[in-house]
Amino acid sequence: MPLPMPSLLRRSVLAASACLPLLTAADAGAAGAPTTLRMVPQADLKFLDPMFTTNYVTRNYGYLVFDTLFGLDSHGVPKPQMVESYTRSDDGLTWSFTLRPGLTFHDGASVRAADCVASLQRWSKRDNYGRAMMAAGAQWRVEDERRFTLTLAQPFGLVLESLAKASGMIPVIMPERTASRSGDEPSNEAIGSGPYMFKRDEWVPGSKVVFVRNPAYVGRSEPADFLSGNRAGHIDRIEWLYLPDSNSATASLALGEVDMLELVPPDYIAPLRDDKTIQVRQGGAIQASMIVNHLHPPFNNPKIRQAVLHAIDQEKFLAAMGYPPDLRMTHCSTFFICGGPNETSAGADAYKKPDIATAKRLLAEAGYKGEPVVVLLPTDYAVLNAAALMVIQTLKDIGMNVTTQSMDWASVVARRARKDPPGAGGWSAYATYAASFDVNSPINNFMLGSACGNSMPGWPCDETLDKLRAEWIRADKPEERRARLDAFQERAYQTVPYIPLGQYASPYAVRNDVTNVNRLMGDMPQLWILDKSPATQ
Repeated sequence: MPLPMPSLLRRSVLAASACLPLLTAADAGAAGAPTTLRMVPQADLKFLDPMFTTNYVTRNYGYLVFDTLFGLDSHGVPKPQMVESYTRSDDGLTWSFTLRPGLTFHDGASVRAADCVASLQRWSKRDNYGRAMMAAGAQWRVEDERRFTLTLAQPFGLVLESLAKASGMIPVIMPERTASRSGDEPSNEAIGSGPYMFKRDEWVPGSKVVFVRNPAYVGRSEPADFLSGNRAGHIDRIEWLYLPDSNSATASLALGEVDMLELVPPDYIAPLRDDKTIQVRQGGAIQASMIVNHLHPPFNNPKIRQAVLHAIDQEKFLAAMGYPPDLRMTHCSTFFICGGPNETSAGADAYKKPDIATAKRLLAEAGYKGEPVVVLLPTDYAVLNAAALMVIQTLKDIGMNVTTQSMDWASVVARRARKDPPGAGGWSAYATYAASFDVNSPINNFMLGSACGNSMPGWPCDETLDKLRAEWIRADKPEERRARLDAFQERAYQTVPYIPLGQYASPYAVRNDVTNVNRLMGDMPQLWILDKSPATQ
């Protein structure tokens, strides 16, 4: 049970105060003083290259420092962002783009078509969308300072969706020199054309990240709408203050030392909801999941993977993870996101209710003979620790021989990359989660990647599923794409690349003096939308 708020504060205030300076009157109320928003991010910022990692903290940093050619609006529609206008040929094979005038990088250089082409060529080598576009014969060409073209050898129905990709290897625009020389190594040059500038001189890794508003940012005329529209910030200065201890972070929010927690741990949802100076708001959809190792017994057998899927009680998993009923779904019957654009129940009927008897029968039919199942149990990540404990119990309930390997989450991340047999330093299963924009389509959901030889932990290999995914990508008409989506998911329920554990909403918390909060949406903080009331500026 979470501590009552007064007790929590008494135990945490000293630790929080040691980590953060208290706001002074000059900070909070001096006339004309710059406005500052202090947020506790979900993790520490380690990489400055949004094209190099799927890490959410780097993605959030990327949206402040860089800009994109297109951005998704609140309805999930790609809208021009850096692009002023574009044309598409009747056959969909030739696209022409023109940049908005006046765009500049933080070093004062103009944004050119050559910067866009170099950035997209680099991105295409690393991202699923980019690689799929290259497989369709994509060629980028500079026409002049502001115009560039894309030509395709075959239809590719996801051009705008690709350029507006919201999460995981986002296609930001870097200076040509940065994109060209970085190659396969992460860039450390934080020069973009976005609404905020990264203050490298104030960066304290493991503690503090600072951004200041870009005075030269040229916003669009349309109002900000999720990741589209005018993203010019209201706040002058944004500070990310990394506080890994949940007590310290929560106490700092209650005392007004920080303005926002990007993620609220489940144990702290109730006490923060009781604090009248704070709003706890529902964030974007999250899918918890069990990743299984397809390389070695027992999960190299699809019937055994089906057996485990039959045994999953999603509501019990999410309750064990600590999320209250209003933030969790009873059951979600899609590999994608319930409520998302690609929600489908195709192939899911047999799995909508947990069925231990069927799971045991399939296990016996598959010839399971007690082979050890090595489950990785993170000791320092409460939500995933609870999910992994539920995985262990569920596997035991259907008669599997489970061995638990306890370690911190960083060690789980390192070990999951090993392809050794489970009994020789490898693994069989672990629990994780992914936010909506990294789950909500056959191309976004990296856990469904079934190309043989793929590099994702779990290493699912199913040529039929990979072919169906390619067909979905090529579909150019909505009705054709829906039919191929259903066929893809039906096959996924047959081969079971991974096992969904349930869908929930991850909450964030802000103090009441932060304004425009009702305009935030999704699973990423659009900090350029936020402002602070005059009394706190």
